Amino acid sequence: MKEFLFRIFTSIFLLSALYYSYINYNFFLTLLVIIIFMSLIEYSQLIFKIKKLKKKRSLYLFFGLIYSILASYIIIINLDVSKNIIFYFIIICIATDIGGLFFGRIFKGKKLTKISPNKTYSGFYGSFIFSFFVMYIFINNLTLNYISLTIFTFSVCLLSQFGDLFFSYIKRIAKVKDSGNLLPGHGGILDRVDGIIISVPINALIYNLSI
Repeated sequence: MKEFLFRIFTSIFLLSALYYSYINYNFFLTLLVIIIFMSLIEYSQLIFKIKKLKKKRSLYLFFGLIYSILASYIIIINLDVSKNIIFYFIIICIATDIGGLFFGRIFKGKKLTKISPNKTYSGFYGSFIFSFFVMYIFINNLTLNYISLTIFTFSVCLLSQFGDLFFSYIKRIAKVKDSGNLLPGHGGILDRVDGIIISVPINALIYNLSI
């Protein structure tokens, strides 16, 4: 019960931070730097815990650093002209997590993969269902046409789940449950943004190239 309450309060704080990021550019940049920095620290800690990566550790750390820089750059340069799209992608990533958790716990069923035992097919499909539900809420507030919005929503949801599974795999071979313990009830920063840092920059890049 205590962990559940911690999770609720942490979620409220994170959603408040997201809202303030939308209305305050400098706060968004500061929050982005903090998230990227903390995620890199947690990622590095995970890599150092994986013994079989000892000889390739520098390569994985270098890749993480370069990707973080490029991901941040893509988001920042698109923020002025595509602010609503960027935040819409973030919201869809959040909806993906909520849909997966909600449908997975209610319907349960067959496991999706051995990488993350808590992931089920019901959660996988539920992520898309809830993401498309959220899409209809914002459909009149975005400049994308219906077909493009549907494609991007599907892409964001899919890549968000891929990001979640990717870091779940890293945590699994590092033999840890969470990437950290900074957020009560949630684990580390990377546990909350694993889908976002993969999905949002890639889809933002695709969007930028398509307009």
